[in-house]
Amino acid sequence: MPREFDQFTITDEVIDRFKNTPNPRLKQLMEAVVRHAHALVQETQLTETEWSFAIDFLTRTGQTCSDRRQEFILLSDTLGISMLVDAINNAVPAGATQSTVLGPFFVQDAPVAQNNSRIDLDDDHGGQPLYAEATFTDLQGNPIESAKVDVWHSDEQGNYDIQYGPDASLTRRARFVTGKDGRVTFWTSLPAAYPIPYDGPVGQMLAAANRHPWRPAHLHYMVDAPGFKHLTTHIFVNGDQYLESDAVFGVKKSLVDDFPERPAGTAPDGSVVDRPYRHLVWHFKLPHLDHTLPGSFAAPTSRSSPTD
Repeated sequence: MPREFDQFTITDEVIDRFKNTPNPRLKQLMEAVVRHAHALVQETQLTETEWSFAIDFLTRTGQTCSDRRQEFILLSDTLGISMLVDAINNAVPAGATQSTVLGPFFVQDAPVAQNNSRIDLDDDHGGQPLYAEATFTDLQGNPIESAKVDVWHSDEQGNYDIQYGPDASLTRRARFVTGKDGRVTFWTSLPAAYPIPYDGPVGQMLAAANRHPWRPAHLHYMVDAPGFKHLTTHIFVNGDQYLESDAVFGVKKSLVDDFPERPAGTAPDGSVVDRPYRHLVWHFKLPHLDHTLPGSFAAPTSRSSPTD
């Protein structure tokens, strides 16, 4: 005779069905998923109508994904799961630059640029000029040579290049390689705050919860250097109204800068600027791989296309 299960016995039985899973880590994960999912249903006494709505929500989330948008990662971001995973996997020694989420619009093959170049390919979307200087060292202050550094950010309207359509040129993003001095310098424009895409299921969730979709203005840096821990981070613009309520929970105090305004005149690279500009000077400190803390990993979370 087949066994019958009720709300008090089914959880243990489902977990038991995974007992022969060959991969120990997969077995651990699946057992935890079942245990916590069943606990959620028990705690909330979920109705059939609510569960049907949840399935429909997840279905629509998947249907919204494309090669230029990843609604599931957006869901992870807005539920704070992305930052929780980041916190667990990116513990670093004292003094090292903190990480944060990769963010919405990273692309793999950014244009290669040289120091002091301008990474804005056009002025259509304006913004106050910004001269950014970054130095990359180990924790003892020794410059890191041959570090691959990706940078990207929004324009004055809060849009990223790829939001202007599949044929839009890549701009306000670049990839640098550090020399012996471990420095990266470039001209661009001051980034602006922007809303994560809210025209899909995740946006509907935010609206239903009376949450806003905005992220504070920031400049992205992603650093890969041989022998060092990978770093994905932002530098946030101080004074932004969304610093305390970032929709994806990515702000850390150590990553906020004033981006101070400088008067028109001779800039740090020797060029002449005819209007006031902003100036970012930042020192990134990376730990060697053998100095990372337990639970931290060298490899970044893989996102091969813009995510939300």
